[in-house]
Amino acid sequence: MTESISKIRRLLEDVILDCDAKWIAFSGGIDSSVIAHIKKDQDINALTIMSKDFVGTDLSYSQIVANHIGIPLELKYIETNDMINAVEKTIGILKNFNDIEIRNSIVSYLYLDILKKKNISKVITGDGADEVFAGYNFLLKKDHRELQNELDRMKKIMHFTSQKIANEFNISIQMPFTDKRILEFADTLSTDLMVNERNGIKFGKWILRKEFENDFPSNVIWRKKTPMQDGSGTSNLTKLFDSIITDDIFTEKIKKIKNECDITIRTKESLYYYEIFRKKFDNPEVSTEKNSCSDCKSEIVNHSKFCRMCGKFPLT
Repeated sequence: MTESISKIRRLLEDVILDCDAKWIAFSGGIDSSVIAHIKKDQDINALTIMSKDFVGTDLSYSQIVANHIGIPLELKYIETNDMINAVEKTIGILKNFNDIEIRNSIVSYLYLDILKKKNISKVITGDGADEVFAGYNFLLKKDHRELQNELDRMKKIMHFTSQKIANEFNISIQMPFTDKRILEFADTLSTDLMVNERNGIKFGKWILRKEFENDFPSNVIWRKKTPMQDGSGTSNLTKLFDSIITDDIFTEKIKKIKNECDITIRTKESLYYYEIFRKKFDNPEVSTEKNSCSDCKSEIVNHSKFCRMCGKFPLT
């Protein structure tokens, strides 16, 4: 175990130092913090996106880590109107109305838009660490066999909307955690190096936390996983749409959509996204495959547990 833990640092240094991007999408979480720490002597700049009107958790952590390792940090506060505009742009790129995916992806749209205006052509991100090293909170409840099966499944289907959005901006995203060398090494690790306990509390990405625990303050390296939408504050869009769409209008519209299009809309947020989607595109193509979503009739990607088109989860 000790050998594997020490090896991850050497391997990450090789992979990350090969990346030539000078900007990092920064949250102060373990993934972006490790990258920034390794790149700190290569003139790396950090960019953190925060909602101006909603509370997000990334602000303090980004400041703590940037100050601790000594890198410049640009904090960009986003007005609610700009977030709403980013929603429409993001839907146009992703071509779906998946509420969770859109809520997360507008963060990528916003930081890529900022970088484009700075004439930046490359950015490095921590994408892939959660899939490869068991970062998601739902994995903490799995036994060893279930965890291994879930990691194998996720690695087969992992995709990153940031990549698709970056293509629209003609920006190259460098994702060291998805490098072939990292993936091959991760395949050799036992699950207790992915998920383990500290002081009676389970943590994912255990191998990263243990190897780098002396490089960061304890409250940073042992910070619990925070979804991108919570860190940036975009999760509050759900409450916003709940407040601006009345119950009567919601009930009337979803009934009409169901009757005319045979699509089930589950939330007010989903309704808002669906209406933007329909202004830009036809209804989702109806899948002729058995493996299709019961809510929107779109084809389900093999091994996926949610619908990429409408976000239905779980698929039953």
